[in-house]
Amino acid sequence: MKNLWSRSKSSRTEEMDLLVYQSRLIGADSSLVVWGGGNTSIKTVRKDFRDRDTSVLLVKGSGSDLKTIDPKDFPSLRMEDVLALFDKTDMTDDDMVTYLGQCMLNPKDPRPSIETLLHAFLPYKSVIHSHADAIVSLTNTSEAKQILEDIYGSDVSIVEYIRPGFTLSKKVGLAVQNNPNVLGVVLMNHGLFTWGDDPKQAYDRHIDLVNKAENYARTKGKSKKVFTSNTNLKITPKDRKQIAAYISPTIRGLVSNNQSMVLRYDDSSDILEFVNSKEGQKLSQVGPATPDHTLQTKIKPLWVPISNSIDNQSLVKVLSDSVKRYVDEYIRWYQTNTDGNHKMLDPYPRVILVPGIGMWTTGKDYKSALIAGDIYHHTIKVLKTAESIGQYTSLSDKDAYDVEYWPMELYKLTLAPPQLELARKITMITGAANGIGKAIAERFAYEGSHLLIADVDYDGIHRLSEDLNRKYGNGRVTPVVMDVTKESDINAAFQILRTTYGGLDILVSNAGVAPVGAIDEIAISEWNRAFNVNATGHFLVSREAVRLMKQQELGGSLVFIGTRNIPAPGKDFGAYSASKAAEAQLARVLAIESAEHGIRCNIINPDAIFEGSNLWSVEVRRQRAKAHGVRIEELEQFYQKRNLLNVRITGADVAEATLFFASSRTSKTTGAMHPVDGGIRDAFPR
Repeated sequence: MKNLWSRSKSSRTEEMDLLVYQSRLIGADSSLVVWGGGNTSIKTVRKDFRDRDTSVLLVKGSGSDLKTIDPKDFPSLRMEDVLALFDKTDMTDDDMVTYLGQCMLNPKDPRPSIETLLHAFLPYKSVIHSHADAIVSLTNTSEAKQILEDIYGSDVSIVEYIRPGFTLSKKVGLAVQNNPNVLGVVLMNHGLFTWGDDPKQAYDRHIDLVNKAENYARTKGKSKKVFTSNTNLKITPKDRKQIAAYISPTIRGLVSNNQSMVLRYDDSSDILEFVNSKEGQKLSQVGPATPDHTLQTKIKPLWVPISNSIDNQSLVKVLSDSVKRYVDEYIRWYQTNTDGNHKMLDPYPRVILVPGIGMWTTGKDYKSALIAGDIYHHTIKVLKTAESIGQYTSLSDKDAYDVEYWPMELYKLTLAPPQLELARKITMITGAANGIGKAIAERFAYEGSHLLIADVDYDGIHRLSEDLNRKYGNGRVTPVVMDVTKESDINAAFQILRTTYGGLDILVSNAGVAPVGAIDEIAISEWNRAFNVNATGHFLVSREAVRLMKQQELGGSLVFIGTRNIPAPGKDFGAYSASKAAEAQLARVLAIESAEHGIRCNIINPDAIFEGSNLWSVEVRRQRAKAHGVRIEELEQFYQKRNLLNVRITGADVAEATLFFASSRTSKTTGAMHPVDGGIRDAFPR
């Protein structure tokens, strides 16, 4: 591990600047901490509310991430009040959190880390705590203590595993009091603490101790091959991708019985090496590498046993049986270890390992699934290193239970804001680059949905995706270039959908074209183009959506964007009106055929959406103005004045109606047609 401390980048002498710089260096290295793990602190002097100099501890706040941490993320606590706890013999987590809240210099600061006392009880200026892979690989072996003594001698103290809180903090404080010359403390099954007279010294020591662990493991394990290949598993990369795409909705349906989950598929080389090894199944069931891992991946993953010759249908059966077995085992584990004070959490796996295929991780959103996946990558690394120098061990079942059902973590769940209307949902929107489709994408992203947005407009679809991911988080939106008239494009898009998010809850079938011309004048090519996009395109996309939803067994919602011209066709708009009427009839049939599977299908009929729409080309505007006997520049005003409410209709209006049909608000409605036109008498649904 390289020491990345830069004198030029740390040239500012303010303590807070150095603390932030040090913290971000630690956070940027995933072999030290992942996704919110670890913590840092510094002891300094701040003014209190009476302008008195006060000795304080600045420590990472709960919920912050070291790689992006800012000064505002470090609450300050009065050291005199915090250190008064050292003389106590015991303290519950609730009492400790309440007490620390009273120690804060500014009550509006974030809640301090659960390991605040540990930082306070170490009598040093700057303190760092990480879950370094190299350290955890050593602590999670059967001969851990001897190995650590061989590496560090008397330079570090070793503290047995205890869940973070007052008791662990005091044990560490006493260990350092009794051994004042140590440079760090190794917490079994947990991680490393180092300190120094300033942030640089604490960082230098941390990197040095981690390097010693890495060098030991490299030397001791260089001749041992840990993962030996299972030669019976011979699946080509092409077949692997196809199988993964096929079974992803099945997996999503199986793990979403209690609450909808978002999935992420991963077939990275280290994942495949592990799942394709003879040792993988046994090692995967030993347990998590650290307590932090348990919170994201549960005590163990689901391992799905398959043979090389298995077909897709047989694999679906094996998956179903495996998930059921996992849930049954989780319930037994819960019942064995619970004290009855905490309701059982969701029993479904967060990590699914399938030999020959790869790994799926699940979460409430893409980020959560990504975090679980990143953590399991590190778990595999720890497993491999630990097995190369000894035998991998983990937390006991009871210790793992105490972490997953830790009251402090359960309390955090109660602080989460109410879920957005489309949270945990996955939506596909066609024709999403502009106009109505873009407005729907923006509204659905705002309401928490994950989106696969499709269009023939490459630049438009990627601009929209970048904008929405910037606003709502990377991975929330996936752009796909897709022509709804081409089955190959649609198949490719659905394969991306299946492996990126695991399935589909909502289809917004929106893509359309609007050729103009009288029936006796329009070219057959334009007539066919209208039907290819406005009718066949909806058929091809919805057919794949229904197939996926039926396989997933979670129901679903299809929303077709129609037009006012379905109930009230217009002059010189015959190809458009007829093809959109075919779309409406298709939607009605889908409502009839899909209802038994819990899949709803409804139609929205907008009128005259000019804003950002590619439908209203110069040619279409000219033709429609001529048909209505108005000038082109008067066309928008003409459409507004012809509706009963005399209002301008926008894409946002259509997006609101689409949300209404897509959400649970209309869970008992299917086959409906809803106008968004300001009131057109001739277009009233009949």
